[in-house]
Amino acid sequence: MPLYLNDDQTMLRDTARDFVASEAPVSHMRALRDAEDATGFSRALWKQFAEMGFTGILIPESEGGLGLGHVEAGVVLEEIGRNLSPSPFLATAVAAVEALKGTAAARTWYPGILAGETVAALAIDEGPKHDGRIAMQAERAGNGFRLTGTKQFVTHGHVADLLLVAARTGNGVTLFAVPEDAAGLTATPERLADSSIAARLRFDGVEVDADAVIGEVDQGDGPLARLLAAGRAGAAAEMVGVGGGAMDRTVHYLKERKQFGMAIGSFQALQHRAAHLYSEMEVARAAVLKAQQLLDAGQDAAEAVSVAKAMTGLATTLAVQEGVQMHGGIGMTDEYDIGFFMKRARVLAEMFGDSNFHANALAEAAGY
Repeated sequence: MPLYLNDDQTMLRDTARDFVASEAPVSHMRALRDAEDATGFSRALWKQFAEMGFTGILIPESEGGLGLGHVEAGVVLEEIGRNLSPSPFLATAVAAVEALKGTAAARTWYPGILAGETVAALAIDEGPKHDGRIAMQAERAGNGFRLTGTKQFVTHGHVADLLLVAARTGNGVTLFAVPEDAAGLTATPERLADSSIAARLRFDGVEVDADAVIGEVDQGDGPLARLLAAGRAGAAAEMVGVGGGAMDRTVHYLKERKQFGMAIGSFQALQHRAAHLYSEMEVARAAVLKAQQLLDAGQDAAEAVSVAKAMTGLATTLAVQEGVQMHGGIGMTDEYDIGFFMKRARVLAEMFGDSNFHANALAEAAGY
């Protein structure tokens, strides 16, 4: 598979680039932050995403979607990252859609996602770091289950219409679709370093009926694996956008900033660093595209997804660090946008496992 976009994907990229840059540039995120917006994103903008057809990229045509793939979803995510656009696209239109795919719950939740009316949140993590451990219990209660436990780092969890919750049942893990107004559910929102909002969720005997089960009881590993693969590849694509946006701003600054009567970009030492950064970002972009292509082909993509998430974490960290440093002291000020890229990169790097988590997963897969 060639590691470049075809003509249709390139047209989608151009459309997404123009739309996101126009409707949700960095100034959009800054305005939400300055207003101390309690939602963390714009519901009106989410509706516009739906009108553009973006929310249905991964939803099959038979269900009213576009029936496209992870490559196309990644194209949109890269533009979201490039503009630091606060959006539920990753959790809702990518990870949640993949988890629901092929299950009875899809018929319940897909229409709202397609219309830009439903926002989903992923209640997976329970500790300070993503580690795959699930302690939350789901006990049989009448015709359904009673959920007890806590979840952390649930992006948009305080305003989501749908919560995808992983819990332990009798002989395995089960994934549940829990509505936001369920009795016994408490959400405590917290603003993260990048000004986005995640929630700590407490489930005090939250009761759900049997229809809330995504797939089969005790067999949630399948939907959960789809959710994590899609989420990790998507987060990697968004990080490529964050790193690319930081790099573009840095290169522009190198061309504009003058010292001793010369553009600082003419200094060989900075040219070498910029060239190195460009190379690292291109390698990371290729790794992401390969993982997306394998997912779309229905092949085993676990290792490729881990490579993509690890490499984009390292490359994007380099991009934002070099960006701030080459901007000099002003790079640390709120007046300049480059610092926002560093903050967003930090949050995305932790989401669904950081570089160390995925390097360890690759080592274990190799038998080390």
